[in-house]
Amino acid sequence: MTVPPKKRIQSESLEATLWAAADKLRGKMDSAVYKHVVLGLIFLKYVSDTFMVRRTELARLVDDESSDYFMPTPEAKNSVLEDRDEYTAEGVFWVPEGHRWDDLRKSAKQPDVGRRVNDAMDAIERENPTLKGVLPKNYTQAELRSEDLGGLIDTFSRQDLAAAEFAGLDVLGRVYEYFLGRFASNEGKKAGEFYTPRSVVELLVEMLQPYRGRVLDPACGSGGMFVQADKFVAAHGGSRNDISVFGQESNATTWRLAKMNLALRGIEGSLGPQWGDSFHADAHPDLRADFVIANPPFNDSDWGGERLRHDMRWKYGTPPVQNANFAWLQHFLHHTSPSGTVGTVLANGSLSSQQNGEGEIRKAMAEDDVIECIVALPPQLFYGTQIPVCLWFLTKSKGSINRHGRTTRERIGETLFIDARKLGAMTTRTLREFASDDVLRIADTYHSWRGTETSTDKPYKDIPGFCRSVSTSEIANHGYVLTPGQYVGSQEIDDDSEPLDEKIARLTTEIRDGFKERHQLQEKILVALDSLVVADA
Repeated sequence: MTVPPKKRIQSESLEATLWAAADKLRGKMDSAVYKHVVLGLIFLKYVSDTFMVRRTELARLVDDESSDYFMPTPEAKNSVLEDRDEYTAEGVFWVPEGHRWDDLRKSAKQPDVGRRVNDAMDAIERENPTLKGVLPKNYTQAELRSEDLGGLIDTFSRQDLAAAEFAGLDVLGRVYEYFLGRFASNEGKKAGEFYTPRSVVELLVEMLQPYRGRVLDPACGSGGMFVQADKFVAAHGGSRNDISVFGQESNATTWRLAKMNLALRGIEGSLGPQWGDSFHADAHPDLRADFVIANPPFNDSDWGGERLRHDMRWKYGTPPVQNANFAWLQHFLHHTSPSGTVGTVLANGSLSSQQNGEGEIRKAMAEDDVIECIVALPPQLFYGTQIPVCLWFLTKSKGSINRHGRTTRERIGETLFIDARKLGAMTTRTLREFASDDVLRIADTYHSWRGTETSTDKPYKDIPGFCRSVSTSEIANHGYVLTPGQYVGSQEIDDDSEPLDEKIARLTTEIRDGFKERHQLQEKILVALDSLVVADA
């Protein structure tokens, strides 16, 4: 569930203050490069601070005569404090002496502080195999002045941050997430490689409701989907161990961001031994997930489809090499369990394209009844792109299923269409965001239609202009075009804001239907004419 706007502003005040201070130190360094400098430092502070919390706890225990850890001599006490296993057994990364945050803070004004940070990153990777190849080591680059790097270390050593950490170390995870969003805003179109806007992630997670099970994101970016799924479980009284997360990311630097992001949140995720392409080097070939959640690249033409013409994943047809949309959909379904659900973002062209066999693949998917829900999204939700987008929800079973005490109704032969293009509000001149009420309205509509629990427990009903449950036969009558605007009601169809690709698809279908009706009428007239008999004079 999203945070109400007022509470969100309050919770971000510290993050915004830290961002302003860090951004001031960027100078002329490119945002895409500076991002790794800053996020790496946040991670380094996190692992060092969690280490010190555990060390402080051990120091108290070795002095407590009632504790099993009690040690009588200074030497024995120190042996416990320096026992690596006492940290790793609690899920705490081991940080070697001389490379801890306090050591860096004391050296922040030294001209060789960049080398010291690089050495700390190297040392932490050596001592913690799961971090091998993950941490940035770009702190001696010419563009990064030692004074500015020292300023960053001072910024993240502030007392207000330390006080917030005392209340809960999760604050550094929130800072990391906030900084990711701000860097995404700076980088515009490139942001899509590593960041999905928070309100879109919240909507996907609220609709999927991953209370328990295996969660897969084959295009995981910086790991935001997993973080939100973890928040969802916690908000509903669950345990972190209720879900297992699996991901894959093809961009090496983005994969590193994801590894750090999950570690900051204490989430144990399997993201593969290194970065890799989900199509050509699937890191989880045998996984069948309960939930697949993803925001893959829009209309990707460089996915190497020419090398996968006869792949076992293409159950509904071989996707065109020019566009990966239907390769992603079929890849997701391939990795979904028999009762699992897929939720993904795609460009609107996927709903209506007839090019290169895409229409036939969409038809096959509709006829096999795997398309559960389509949501049309408003414009300007994503950084740096005006491409209209939608959400697809897929499942292999629309029968009544009881999962973790929640039973769905039977939905065989039905698909839900939601037109959410009018929801959300502009938070900047170029960016729109869903409020918590928007997220709940869409998610509750979906869950009430499925017959599962909602925040209001109101029964589902069609709402003209917003949502409608449609039979597969009606979808067939529309040529298997899936744009919600032509199913939910005429008031949105007549709106001039209807995206051009949807309008073209709708009008094309209507014109074809008109031609078909005219042809049928002509045939009837000809038959009638042939039956006429002229009487003899």
